[in-house]
Amino acid sequence: MTQIRCGWCSNDPLYIQYHDHEWGKPVYDEAKLFEMLCLEGQQAGLSWITILKKRECYREHFFQYSIEDIAKISDEELKLKLLDAGLIRHIGKLTAIRDNAIAWQNIKQQGEKLSEWLWNFVHYQSINNDVPNYKNAPTQTIESQNLSKMLKKKGFRFVGPTTCYAFMQAVGMVNDHENTCSFKKKETC
Repeated sequence: MTQIRCGWCSNDPLYIQYHDHEWGKPVYDEAKLFEMLCLEGQQAGLSWITILKKRECYREHFFQYSIEDIAKISDEELKLKLLDAGLIRHIGKLTAIRDNAIAWQNIKQQGEKLSEWLWNFVHYQSINNDVPNYKNAPTQTIESQNLSKMLKKKGFRFVGPTTCYAFMQAVGMVNDHENTCSFKKKETC
């Protein structure tokens, strides 16, 4: 059976793998949620395929997204990471990963379960949008604006409302697969 994919998905095997097996599927695992939030922040101003191609290097440099280990990275260690072309060599973006790990830990220390805290912004249920064409999908919503505001208030960086919306799409808080896509859930909420 031929799979019909969203119009943004190119023929690149990495993109196809991401589209078919990750994008829009609900994620509740803290390390995976943190990884996607970080990667979406790294994407700012770049294409997503660029980030996907660098993803394994990020996993190596950032301890497979062990939040506790990332929070301990020193400024000097971050500067050394700028030497690796396998990463986006932007000190602000790399520092944001460490700072976001610290902010993540702070929320957790306040007794919050991070997965629940994040999913609360969509009332614990995926939003299944009507998307006839991906070019008409929103780039931000009131939910992503609220998430962005709260994350910034908690000390997160590189989490604007557009980045937050892309994160929400990536982790299945929002399902923006095109209506004709084989991976679109047909039920609506």
